[in-house]
Amino acid sequence: MLDMKWIRNYPDEVQLAAQQKGIPFEVKELLTCDQVRRNLLQETEALRQERNTITSRIAAAMRDGERQSEAEAWKEQVRQCNDKLAQYEAKLAETEQEYSRLQLLVPNITSPDTPIGTSDEDNVEVRQIGELPNFDYPLLDHVELGERLGIMDIRRGVKVAGSRGYYLKNAGLLLHRAVQQLALDLLMDHGFTIMDVPLMVRQDALIGTGFFPLGEDQCYAMPEDGLWLVGTSEVSLVSYCSNEIVDVTEPIRMAGVSACFRREVGSAGRDVRGLYRVHQFAKVEQVIIAPNDAVLSNQLLEEMVGYSEAILQALELPYRVMAVCTGDMSQKTYKQYDIETWMPSRHQFGETHSASNLLDFQARRCNIRYRDEAGQLQYCHTLNNTAVASPRILIPLLENHQQPDGTVRIPRALQPYMRGMEVIKPQ
Repeated sequence: MLDMKWIRNYPDEVQLAAQQKGIPFEVKELLTCDQVRRNLLQETEALRQERNTITSRIAAAMRDGERQSEAEAWKEQVRQCNDKLAQYEAKLAETEQEYSRLQLLVPNITSPDTPIGTSDEDNVEVRQIGELPNFDYPLLDHVELGERLGIMDIRRGVKVAGSRGYYLKNAGLLLHRAVQQLALDLLMDHGFTIMDVPLMVRQDALIGTGFFPLGEDQCYAMPEDGLWLVGTSEVSLVSYCSNEIVDVTEPIRMAGVSACFRREVGSAGRDVRGLYRVHQFAKVEQVIIAPNDAVLSNQLLEEMVGYSEAILQALELPYRVMAVCTGDMSQKTYKQYDIETWMPSRHQFGETHSASNLLDFQARRCNIRYRDEAGQLQYCHTLNNTAVASPRILIPLLENHQQPDGTVRIPRALQPYMRGMEVIKPQ
């Protein structure tokens, strides 16, 4: 959510952001509704003041026994005021509802250095780290490796859970948990509070964090309970501080470890093989809540990306950092980086991490504030980034570290979490 005064002063910038992000939003519609709303507020307040003034006159007349006729005439005026007031209040309530609906559609502006583009094909490479592997033996993809090693079963996953279902077994499950623990340990070393978070949340948490209304079709609903399953622990972590005045003398660093659920609407036929695009996965998510300082929050964004890079380097995986273009950004994002990891079977890099600076857009919707040095209330800045998401990260792990005999080498950094296992062999 953007400040309405700012929108009135810079409507063209808001409209440009909507256009570049591909969001069907007309800022003129919001400005018109805003003007009608303010007019109705003034008229309603004027009627209330008029009614109060007349009511005071009635009270004075009633105390004066000789002015009963005047009191009766004023009572009629009060009844007329009340009738008008009821009409204006009904119009105001209707207008307020439309105003709130339109406000939730307003996109965040984008940073000056965000690339202009329409899709992920227009994202710009910032840096590439690590050498791409060369295989002088037949390459197996992660599904073939997983089945031969006995560490995953997709056929039975689909039988039980439908499309995009899977089972992880034995070393597959250990690997799945190992990358999460590696990420948690790194984040704890850098001052993050680690948290197990609610997976079922109220609708207002998804609206506040900017996932609703535009992303509602991606979430699983439990209408009988009025709850939704989260697609990322970002929702639960940011909402942890909603409607609070927090202390950000030091930025609040939180890391959530959770299962995540996404419907993947619109992805029919895309990435149907294997573990790349599934409905249920696990993620360690970074969230930082910081003072309202654009320079600081952009520094924190780079810091968060650095943590993810450290994890990928520990996993001995080649990757690249991409500056995300306007057309590939969500409504709430001001600046975004994606990290893509090399996936040999796809012959390309695949997205494994996404980092965003939202400035105060999300905090306004969630009402997260702090007191600045002058004691004035300010909205915080919020940032988020993937530390690791599994099972997608298992794709590059298995494929890049496969060996000629069909086994998979386990990176040294993961071995302490794998019961000392150095190689995954067939069961």
